[in-house]
Amino acid sequence: MKRFLVGGAVRDQLLGCPVGDRDWLVTGVSPQQLLELGYQQVGRDFPVFLHPQTKEECALPRCPTDGLTERQQVEADLSLRDLTINAMAIGPDDELIDPLNGQADLNQRLLRHTPAFADDPIRVLRLARLGARYATLGFHPADETVALVKTLADAGKLETLVAERVWSEIDRALQESRPAVFFQTLRQCGALSSILPELDRLFGVPQPEKHHPEIDTGIHSLMVLEQACRLSHEPEVRFAALVHDLGKGVTPAAEWPHHRGHEERGVRLVLALCKRLRVPNKFSSLARQVTQYHTHCHKAAELKPGTVLKVLMALDCQRKPQRLEQFLTACKADTRGRAGYGEKSYPQAEIFREALQAVTAVDCGALARQTDDPSKLPALIAQQQTRAIAQRLSSL
Repeated sequence: MKRFLVGGAVRDQLLGCPVGDRDWLVTGVSPQQLLELGYQQVGRDFPVFLHPQTKEECALPRCPTDGLTERQQVEADLSLRDLTINAMAIGPDDELIDPLNGQADLNQRLLRHTPAFADDPIRVLRLARLGARYATLGFHPADETVALVKTLADAGKLETLVAERVWSEIDRALQESRPAVFFQTLRQCGALSSILPELDRLFGVPQPEKHHPEIDTGIHSLMVLEQACRLSHEPEVRFAALVHDLGKGVTPAAEWPHHRGHEERGVRLVLALCKRLRVPNKFSSLARQVTQYHTHCHKAAELKPGTVLKVLMALDCQRKPQRLEQFLTACKADTRGRAGYGEKSYPQAEIFREALQAVTAVDCGALARQTDDPSKLPALIAQQQTRAIAQRLSSL
C-alpha cells in the first residue's frame, strides 16, 4: 500500500499556509484489506476510510484501475477533482504529482476548473468559497472558469442543488476571512440569482444618497457584511447583517430611492429564504429580528420606553442575554456599512444595554406577591419595566 497526500493539504503546504485536515489517496490495497488493517469505512456512494490511529481520511482511486500504473491511477483520480490547485498530490518520496498544472495556477493565483468540474454543480459554491478564503492572497477565478459557471447557471444546473449542501457552503463561507468575496464571486459568475435571488435582486436598487453615499443596496449589503466581519466572528451575526435589507429588493420602483416598510417585507423574504435552504434556527431567528428591528435600534434615542421594551422582549433578551449583543453588533455593522462611515460610533447600543439592565433589575417575584389577580401580573410587570427603562435612560 502507498499513500499520497492530496487536495487542500497539498495546496496549503505549497502556499505556506497552515495545513488543516490531511486527506490521503491510497493505492495497492483493496477495501477489504483496509478493513482488516483496522480502517473504519464511512460514506456509502464513495467509500472513505478513517485511519485507525490518526482518523485521517483515506480513499481509493475513484476510477477503474485495471491496466493503469500506480502513477496513472493517481493522476486519473486527481483529474476528477474540482479545481486545478486542489488536483495535486505528494507521494511517499515527496514527489509532486501535478497532472493539470495546478502549481502554475497556484503561482498565478488562479482558481481554474478541472475537466470534471461540471460533474457536480455544488463546486460552483466551493469555487466562490475558496475565493473568499484566499482573496487576501490575490486569488480570483480564471476567465474561462467564470464563463463555464455562467453556462451552468444559464442551463439551470444550479437549480437542482440540494438545500442542505447549499447552506453548508454558505455557512462555511461566512466563516472565511472575506465572506463578501463569496457572494461577489457568485454574482460575477452569474450564479447568485440562482443561489440567493433575494440578495441578487438588491443590486441596482438605489437608496437616498444623503444616508447612503454608496447608493446601491446590493453594494451596501456587502459592505455591512464586511463590517460585521470586523466586529464579530459569529456566522449568525454575519448572516443577519447580510440579509437585513432584503425587503428593499421588492420596493416598487416608483417609490425609489425610499424604502418605507422594507422591514416587514424583508422579514417575509428572510423567512422564505431560510425555509428554502433549511437554515438552522440560530441563524434564521437572529436574521429575522435584525431585519425587523434594525431601524428601531438606529433610532434608539427617539424611541418611547415602551417601544424599547417591545424590542427587548422580541429579542428574548432576559433568557438569552447574548442575543442582544448579537443584534447590536449587526445593527452597528449596518450603520458602518456605508461609504465614509466605516469608523462611526454607535451610541444606540449603550441605550439598549442600559435598558436591559433596568428591565433585569425589576423584581418580578415581588410584583407577583403584591397582586391577588395573576391575570394582571404580565401588564403590571410590563408597566414596571417600562418605568424602569424611562428612569434609567433619563439619566444618560
